Amino acid sequence: MQRRVIFGYLNNFGIDNIDLAESGSKAFEIMNNAEPDLIISSMHLPDMTGADLLIRMRENSELAHVPFMLISSETNYRYLEPIRQAGAIALLPKPFEPEQLHHALHSTLDLIDPKIVELNSLSPEEVHVLLVDDSKMSRRHITRVLNNMGILKITEAENGVQAVNLMNEAGFDLVVTDYNMPEMDGKEFIQYVREKSSQSAVPIVMVTSTSDESRLAMVEQVGVSAICDKPFEPSNIREILKKVI
Repeated sequence: MQRRVIFGYLNNFGIDNIDLAESGSKAFEIMNNAEPDLIISSMHLPDMTGADLLIRMRENSELAHVPFMLISSETNYRYLEPIRQAGAIALLPKPFEPEQLHHALHSTLDLIDPKIVELNSLSPEEVHVLLVDDSKMSRRHITRVLNNMGILKITEAENGVQAVNLMNEAGFDLVVTDYNMPEMDGKEFIQYVREKSSQSAVPIVMVTSTSDESRLAMVEQVGVSAICDKPFEPSNIREILKKVI
């Protein structure tokens, strides 16, 4: 029934080149034969979860870049967090509205056929970004999105402590950071940058899956320039960069 609903919506949007896989292993078989432009998956498959499917895709060099969309009624953090960190293009609930799927498809097209970000004071290739996130898959996804926009100079750190050391060695035009990290979390790192570093005015964008409003309010108070949810839309990141850089 769910497949029939999704097929109907996709057909209404003009999409009719659709392959069906009833399991994760079958999905990989299809993907290995012909690389898809988008994977739409449920969470609970007969042989693995949607999170397992996405993580295996991200670990495969030939499939790591394929956009992934989850449609599920699942609300358990244990299942959803790996998908957020691995760079899903969208998480749609069951039931969902056609407009939500349409919006997610536009985000997919933006990832497949990206636009160079237009900045007032710098060209994208001049922008030096410090990317701070303890998830390697999340860093890889954010790097791809920024690269697609023409931003190529990206230095990575796994936590706030590493990021502080890097900021003591080089200057950056933008910092993109996660919230939940070991050793020094996003809030502590932002506080250090604003109060103790020589780059206290650098724009800081937080990309996070944290939904705790009190925590995010504290982060805003210590000086974050913008907050963006995981998963995020490339167009949203593009607009944020225009404003903060």
